[in-house]
Amino acid sequence: MYDDIQYEATEGIATITIDRPDVLNAFRERTIAELNDALRTANADDSVYVVVLTGADGGFCAGADVTEMADWHEELSREEYAGYLWSVQNVVRQLLAMETPSIAAVGGPAIGAGCDFALACDLRVVGPDALFREGFVRVGLIPGDGGAWLLPRLIGESKAKEYLLTGRDITPEDAVDLGLAVELASDPNDAALELATELLDLPAHAVRRTNALVDSEQSFEDYCERAIEYQWECVNDDEHHEAIAAFSENRAPAFDREY
Repeated sequence: MYDDIQYEATEGIATITIDRPDVLNAFRERTIAELNDALRTANADDSVYVVVLTGADGGFCAGADVTEMADWHEELSREEYAGYLWSVQNVVRQLLAMETPSIAAVGGPAIGAGCDFALACDLRVVGPDALFREGFVRVGLIPGDGGAWLLPRLIGESKAKEYLLTGRDITPEDAVDLGLAVELASDPNDAALELATELLDLPAHAVRRTNALVDSEQSFEDYCERAIEYQWECVNDDEHHEAIAAFSENRAPAFDREY
């Protein structure tokens, strides 16, 4: 189905793997088109309850393939470049907009836009060889894919500026200490799947709507209005009824789902 990524949806979990390990899973235009398509597919699939984003050979994504960048200013018009950048931004846009929770399994370098793809996920698990780097300034660019919007919201403005303005690496240990990553695991893909399974075992509508409620841009009153609507949906949801019955009967819930 794809050339630069792998897509697998099994038992409620969609795993999207950037598959260009010879260049540390750096992306080209085809990769971005396929990522956007895979995210649309996962988001539209009612049998997908969690999305895991990762990279081949235990890595993640080293950003744009620099071999394609050298002559962009000569080969592309401003409008053509804007269209390309919009498509990269749209990977971040889709990840942020999805109510279905997403987990980044970061086993290697997450650099530039690759870093932003990880930051746009709802949760992150890191391995011992992981690193996050908003390294745009090192090559005379700005964080055009969302990094200067995402990172301050995750770790605070002052600390984010340290990494954005210097291009320094965020180590796996620092990522956990900063609250950027859920955990440091020897195998981040396995740990991400365990975390995905933990989410999968919960009432799905409540998980999705809780994810949607986390919005730092909304006012408290807007939050409360949305909460009334979402809570009423949950009160009438079959999985809520089953979870309450299971709790009362001291057993695990058995949700009626087709994967």
